[in-house]
Amino acid sequence: MSVRAVVFDFGGVLFDWNPEYLYSKLIPDAAERQWFLQHVCNGDWNLQQDAGRTLADATAALIAQYPDHAELIRAFYGRWPETLAGVLPEGIKLMEDLEQAQVPLYGLTNWSDETFPYAWEHYPFLHRFKDIVVSGRLKIVKPDAAIYHEMFRRIAKDLPDLQPAELVFIDDNAANAQAARALGWHGIHHVSAAKTEAALRELGLTF
Repeated sequence: MSVRAVVFDFGGVLFDWNPEYLYSKLIPDAAERQWFLQHVCNGDWNLQQDAGRTLADATAALIAQYPDHAELIRAFYGRWPETLAGVLPEGIKLMEDLEQAQVPLYGLTNWSDETFPYAWEHYPFLHRFKDIVVSGRLKIVKPDAAIYHEMFRRIAKDLPDLQPAELVFIDDNAANAQAARALGWHGIHHVSAAKTEAALRELGLTF
């Protein structure tokens, strides 16, 4: 069964996003910075915004828990664009090579509905995806199967008689790639553009 569409995760595949870029300016001491990003503005907290919690509520809740770090907490979303260093050129090239080969491309991302518009405005390549599922809009995050079902539903509107095995999903998070495989998709855990390209070619894609 041939591949009919490729679905991209964004952060870590196409975008170079890391709170370290901002907090290296705000917390010069590496150990102190590591503690803050592991215990205060950490991944679990950020994921709740990807799941639909408002930035205002997230900030207020964390300040109530860590009042001594109020200004640093406010900076996370107050200066959020500084956490986004730009694109990952090798990932973008992979996307563009597939696009040139006329492979339909879609996006499936864990991203806050309030910060995604910044990327949409400043990175026009996003407009070239046929559709993008943003977790913050659905209030569901990967690896919940429901968000994959929504992506499949949208792609199936474009590609009649679509089968799960005709989709490839690329994600830098192994659990998210595995969730796609559990639904019958081809899930590629992205560790480098070269390895992802090789995996795509093994699936029969020519680009």
